[in-house]
Amino acid sequence: MGVAPARLAVYEALRRITTREIDLSQALAATRAALADERDRALAADILTGTERWRGAIDFLIQRYAGRSLSRLDAEVVDVLRLSAYQVLHLDRVPPAAAVHDAVELTRRAGKMSAASFVNAVLRGFCRDREHPPLPARPEALAPSDISGRRRAELDYLAISLSHPRWLASRWIDRYGFDAAASWMAFNNQPARMAVRANRLKTSRRGLAAALEAHGVSATPTRFAPDGLIVTDGNPLRTPLAGSGLFFVQDEASQLISYVAAARPGTLVLDCCAAPGGKAVAMAADMGDAGVLVASDVRRRRVTLLRQTVLESGATCVRLLQADMRRAAPCRPVFDLVVVDAPCSGLGTLRRDPDLRWRRSEGDLADFAAAEQQLLTAAAEAVRPGGRLLYATCSSEPEENERVVEGFLAGQPAFRPLNLRDALHPVADHLQGLFTGEGYLRTYPHEHALEAFFAAAVQRASA
Repeated sequence: MGVAPARLAVYEALRRITTREIDLSQALAATRAALADERDRALAADILTGTERWRGAIDFLIQRYAGRSLSRLDAEVVDVLRLSAYQVLHLDRVPPAAAVHDAVELTRRAGKMSAASFVNAVLRGFCRDREHPPLPARPEALAPSDISGRRRAELDYLAISLSHPRWLASRWIDRYGFDAAASWMAFNNQPARMAVRANRLKTSRRGLAAALEAHGVSATPTRFAPDGLIVTDGNPLRTPLAGSGLFFVQDEASQLISYVAAARPGTLVLDCCAAPGGKAVAMAADMGDAGVLVASDVRRRRVTLLRQTVLESGATCVRLLQADMRRAAPCRPVFDLVVVDAPCSGLGTLRRDPDLRWRRSEGDLADFAAAEQQLLTAAAEAVRPGGRLLYATCSSEPEENERVVEGFLAGQPAFRPLNLRDALHPVADHLQGLFTGEGYLRTYPHEHALEAFFAAAVQRASA
């Protein structure tokens, strides 16, 4: 009996992720293209995403059952064990015996015939301990005086049992404490429901909900974003409404960035990193499609994606521009509002992009921050006197957030910090907890059940 098509597709995609040839989103697209059956596609997506999400715990157990480090195993064997271990531990609908059988066959297909019995033996350990895998327990009973022991136990639990990089676990404990870090990581390990934003140029949130319901899709209003819906049953992308411009798939925290931008009718707005276009068309709706919004991105492929989003939205006030804003804004200082939703580490989106936790390192943060500082400084050239500049990221780390803003202000005496509450005045009571004392937007998984996003505003002096 051969290997199930979904598992074969996952193995091939996982090999490409491991070798850094592609990332998870590209791997998911590759498995969808390789599989004709929708059930196989769904299973492959579950296995691939789950394997990346739980890689820290799985690798720990592989080494325990194998009696050796991963570095002493062939990379192909490690990937077979990873995807098979995820199925054994997390997928009730997959019989463990089927996962083990396919693992042995995959090992042989990979040309590792001599490792087949080894793979079988390691996975028997996973099957035996399936209900209670020997992972580090949550540290509750250590003596308060044992500071080093508690720290080690906390890091083991977060890095291994909750499957996050140890360096990131250490940072979050230092900033927020162990309980908050554990809650944050538990959030990251839950599959995210689809969020959509109603396009107010064509409908309302209530109207969209009714239209989706008519096609068998149930959705509830987002807690914070005023135009958002969380899909609770069905898939809007498999209805005739897909591509109509009535809605766009967009995470709730991401929707809040365009909300706090507070674009107004009749103004000039520049969106510097606009693709795929969700924020740009949301701002166009806030402008009542009156004024001019220049939506820019650096690569032709992303501008093409941006153009498609704008066409679907029906917005007529949007103009497209391909430009590298890192060098200099190719515009005079005439814009009332410039938005820089900067390319960043993405560490605030680990729930939706679980592979990023393994693709990023602590040393990357300085490089991201330098690029973000450069982009923000260049974009500031396009802000008119009295105009606003909004900076946003989907990063959890202060190097990319507060410190970039502080560094910008230190070198730009013509700008002053602007409390985002002032731009939104009055702020609804249920939104108050999203803002820091400095007036930054800060969403936290452990406090708001949202991905970790950041936004800050500054204003150029009038004269």
